[in-house]
Amino acid sequence: MTARKSLDELASLTGGRVQGDGGAVITGILPVEEARPGDIAFIAGKRQLKLLKDCRASALIVKDGEFAEGSFPAGVNLLLVKNPYLAFAKCLEVLRPQSAKEPGIHERAVVHPGAAIGKAVSIQACAVIEEGAVVGDRAVIYPGAYVARGAVIGEDAVIYSGVTVREDCIIGKRVIIHSNSVIGSDGFGYARDGAKYYKIPQTGVVRIEDDVEIGACCAVDRATLGETVIGRGTKIDNLVQIAHNVKVGQDTVIVAQVGVAGSATIGSRVQIGGQAGIAGHIELGDEAMIGAQAGVAGDVPKGSVMSGYPAIPHGDWLRASTVFTKLPEMKKKLAELEKLIREIEGSKKEP
Repeated sequence: MTARKSLDELASLTGGRVQGDGGAVITGILPVEEARPGDIAFIAGKRQLKLLKDCRASALIVKDGEFAEGSFPAGVNLLLVKNPYLAFAKCLEVLRPQSAKEPGIHERAVVHPGAAIGKAVSIQACAVIEEGAVVGDRAVIYPGAYVARGAVIGEDAVIYSGVTVREDCIIGKRVIIHSNSVIGSDGFGYARDGAKYYKIPQTGVVRIEDDVEIGACCAVDRATLGETVIGRGTKIDNLVQIAHNVKVGQDTVIVAQVGVAGSATIGSRVQIGGQAGIAGHIELGDEAMIGAQAGVAGDVPKGSVMSGYPAIPHGDWLRASTVFTKLPEMKKKLAELEKLIREIEGSKKEP
C-alpha cells in the first residue's frame, strides 16, 4: 500500500524545510540508486553523493547545513531536516503505511471464557489465550501465539506468530514481540546435589514496560523470585538471551546474539553490540557502550566505552589490538635477545 504526499506535507511531518518545489507529489520512497520520478530518497552522508550521478528521484532527504551549495543535481528538490534518519522513518511510515488488522476473534482461535479481552482486539487463527489472561484494547495477537494463564498484554501491543508469553508475565502498552520469542521461560537455576543437579523452581515473572520492541527468537527468562525487567523504550534485536532476574533500564539497545547472565543490571540508554557477553551479578551504568563481541566480566561505570575480551576501555583495546598481529615477530625477537644475553653472560664467566 502506498500513499501520496506533497513535499510540503512531508516537511511539516518531519519538521524540515523544502528547497525547490514544495508542491511536488511524492508517491514512493526508495534508495538513491533505485529511486524514480515520484520517489523520495535518503542521503545518509557525503559518501553517498557519488550515487547522485544518475539520480532520478523527485526529492532527497538531506541534513540541513551539511552539504555545500551545488552538491546536488539541478532540479532535484530537497527536504532539509535536522535528523535525516528520523525523517526517513517518518516518511516511510506515511508513504508505505502498514495495513491494520481487522479487530475480532478468529473462529479457530482458542480463547478461554475466563480471559479478559479488551475492545477492538485482533486475535487470529490458532492463537491461544488461557484462563485469567488479559489482552488490552487494540492489541493484535498473530496466528499461533500463546498467552498463558494470568499473563497481561497491554493496549496496542503486537504479538507475532509463534510467540509464547508464559504464566503471569506482564507486557506493557505498544510493545512489539517478533516471531518465536519466549517471554517467561524458566531461568537457568540448579542446585548441586552430589553429582546431580536439582532444579530450583523459577517462581518470579517477566515485566516488559511500555514501548519495548523484542526481535525474533529471543528468550527473556522469568525471575527465580521477583521480576526480570525490560525498561520502557528498550529495543532488543534477534537471538538475544536475557537471563533470570536481569534488570534492563530505559531506552537501551541490545544488538543480535547478546547474552546477559542472571541478576545483571543494565542501565538506561546503554548500547550493547552484537555477540557481546555480560556476566551475571554485575552492573552496567547509564549511557555505557559495549563493543561487539566484548566479554564484560565486571562493573562498567556510567558513560564508559568498553571493547574486547575481556572488556577494557575502548581506547586501550584499540591500542592492544594493533599489537596482536605483531606478537609472533615479537616472540621471535625476544627469543633472539634471550639467546644473546645468555651468550654474553656465558662469555663473562670464561677465564
